[in-house]
Amino acid sequence: MAKRLHLIGLVAALSAAVASPAPAAGAPRMSLEEKVGQLFVTYAYGATADTTDPAHVAANRKELGVDNAKQLIEKYHLGGVIYFSWAGNTANPAQTAGLSNGLQAASRLPLLISTDQEHGVVYRVGEPATQFPGSMALGASRSPVLARDAGLIAGRELRAMGINQNYAPDADVNVNPLNPVIGARSFAEDPTLAARLTAAQVEGYQQGGVVATAKHFPGHGDTNVDSHTGIPVINHSREQWERLDAPPFRAAIDSGIDSIMTGHLVVPALDPSRDPATLSKPIITGLLREKLGFQGVVVTDSLGMAGVRQKYGDARVPVLALKAGVDQLLKPPNIDLAYNAVLKAVRDGELTEARIDESVRRILDLKRKRGLYANRFVDPNPVVGVPASLRVAQEVADRGTTVLRNSVLPLPDKPGKVLVTGWGTTAEPAPAKLARSLAGRGAATTVLPTGAKPTQAQIEAAVAAATELNVVITNNASAEQQRLVKALQGTGKRVVVIGVREPYEAASLLGTYVATYSYARPALESAVRVIYGEVSPSGKLPVTVPGHFPFGHGLTWRI
Repeated sequence: MAKRLHLIGLVAALSAAVASPAPAAGAPRMSLEEKVGQLFVTYAYGATADTTDPAHVAANRKELGVDNAKQLIEKYHLGGVIYFSWAGNTANPAQTAGLSNGLQAASRLPLLISTDQEHGVVYRVGEPATQFPGSMALGASRSPVLARDAGLIAGRELRAMGINQNYAPDADVNVNPLNPVIGARSFAEDPTLAARLTAAQVEGYQQGGVVATAKHFPGHGDTNVDSHTGIPVINHSREQWERLDAPPFRAAIDSGIDSIMTGHLVVPALDPSRDPATLSKPIITGLLREKLGFQGVVVTDSLGMAGVRQKYGDARVPVLALKAGVDQLLKPPNIDLAYNAVLKAVRDGELTEARIDESVRRILDLKRKRGLYANRFVDPNPVVGVPASLRVAQEVADRGTTVLRNSVLPLPDKPGKVLVTGWGTTAEPAPAKLARSLAGRGAATTVLPTGAKPTQAQIEAAVAAATELNVVITNNASAEQQRLVKALQGTGKRVVVIGVREPYEAASLLGTYVATYSYARPALESAVRVIYGEVSPSGKLPVTVPGHFPFGHGLTWRI
C-alpha cells in the first residue's frame, strides 16, 4: 500500500509539472515520447491487462505489435484505452473492473478509460449493468429529468467498473430519414428538444463521475453516407448549421461538458477546403474553440474510419488533426505509424512541442478534475443493475414507447397464443427476449427468429406457424423484413410490428406499429405492457416519418 501511495503521489507531481502554465517547467519531467503518448487512445484485446490468452495475444500481435495491453501502455505511454465487447474487455462487471485496475497499475500516469455506452442500439457493456432504451426513446419521452437520471445511473455504473470516459451523448440532430449511421442514436430532429436532452445527459453522466463526450461535431444528423465507409458531405449553409446542428453542442458546452468528439464530415460552408472536420482548423479551432468557447478536451472519432482516411494517408491524419486543434487521437489504424508520425512532426518542426504541451495539459487537467490522481482504482466487485436503477430504465422505456398506428391493441385474449418472429442481434435476440416476457405472463409462445434478412423459406415457415396464433414481430428496415411483415399480415391474424430502431420504416408498412427505438430488455418489456394493456402508450415521435406521421404523433388510450 505504501508503494502504491508513493506512486500516486509521484505521478500527481509529474502531471502537475507538465500542466503548469510554463511549457518549459514540464519538459524535464516528462519526455516528448511520454507527452505524445498521452494524446493517443486505442484498444487492446484481452480480459486482463497482461492477458496470455492465445487468441487475444495473437490478435494483439497482428494488429498492435504487442502481446497485451500492459505492453501497449508501456511501449507508447498511452493516455487512454477504449473498451469493446468484441475485444473481450467487457464480459462482466468484475472482469471489467479487474481489467481497469490492471491497466491503471501498468500506467505511469492515470488513464482515461473510455467506451461507447450510448445505450439503445450502441452499447459495449451489457447486462447485468442497467440497459436503457437509448437517445430516441428519451426523445419520445420528452423528459430531461429521465435523460439526466439515465446518465447519472449509467455514469455511476461505468465508473464503478473503472470506465471514466463515456463517448456519449450523441448530440446529432437527425433530420435525414436516410441517415445510415445515426438514426435512433439521436434524441430528435428538433434542435431545441435535442439540446435540452443533451444538456440533461451531460449533467447526469458527469455527476455520475465520468467524462461526458458530445458527438459528432459539427453534426452528423443530415447525411446519407456512413463515415465508417465513406466521406459524408453536409451541405448546410452557415445559417442552417447555426439553427439545426449547433444548439445541442452549445447546450453541452453551457452544461460544462468535459469532452467533445469530432465527426469525419465535410461541411463546405464551415470550411471551403473540404477537409473533414476532424482535420479542419477553421472548424475545430475557429468554430469550436473560438466561436463556441469550448476549452475542454477534443477527441477524434476513430481514425480507422474511411471518412478521415480517404483524403490523406494514415501518417498524415494524426498530425493534421493536432494542427487543427484536437487533443486525443482515437484508435488509429496503425498505432506505431501514428505515434511515430507525431514524434517526427515535432522533431521536424511541423508541430511545436508547445502545441503538444497544450493538449497534454488539457488531458491531465481532465484526469485531475475527474479524481483520477486521488484514486484511479476501483472496487474489484462493482455493484451494477440494482432494482432502483432497473426501475428507472423501465420508466424511460414506458414513457418513450410510441404507438404510430393501431387496429388490434390491446390484445383482447390475454395472455393467448403468440408467434414471435423477426430480427434481433446479440446473444439473446429480440424475439427471444420478447418471448420470455410474454411467457412470464402465461402466454404460449412459438419463437422463430429470422435474423436481419429472412429467407423465403423462413417467411413461409412463419406464415405456417401463424395460422392459429397472434403474431408479434421485431422489425428493422430491410426489404426482406418488410416481406415477412406483409406475408404475416396476409394471414388475417392479429399482427403487431415492434420497431426496434428508428421509426421511419413505418412509412412502408401498414397495420399496428409500436416503436420502442431499441431492442434493450426494458424497451421490449414496455412493448409487451402496451400489447396487453398494462400501460397506456405515451411516447410522442421525436422525428417525422415523411408523408405519414408528423413530429409529435403518438396514439394513446385509457386502460
